[in-house]
Amino acid sequence: MVKKAAAKKSNAKKPMTKSQLIAHLSEQCTLTKKQIGDVLAELAAVGYKEAKKGFTLPGFGKLVVVKRKARMGRNPATGESIKIPAKTVLKFRIAKACKDAVLGQ
Repeated sequence: MVKKAAAKKSNAKKPMTKSQLIAHLSEQCTLTKKQIGDVLAELAAVGYKEAKKGFTLPGFGKLVVVKRKARMGRNPATGESIKIPAKTVLKFRIAKACKDAVLGQ
């Protein structure tokens, strides 16, 4: 009994896995685990396709493409200055509603 309780406490600090998320959503909705998995896969596919235009997930945030300028940096091992080239990155901007819900403000 003690080992099971300890195991539950250690799992509380770990992030939810994809299979745990699918199981939780299938319990809360009237869809099967297979259907929930298909919905999540399609949501990801649409997000990948629409990210260049900006993909908003209501209540969570927005996936956006950002262009970073070239800049100067330092090699931490040698202290030598190096030029970091410009590049395009993908960012997720958290929605205010999500921040407020998680941080309790």
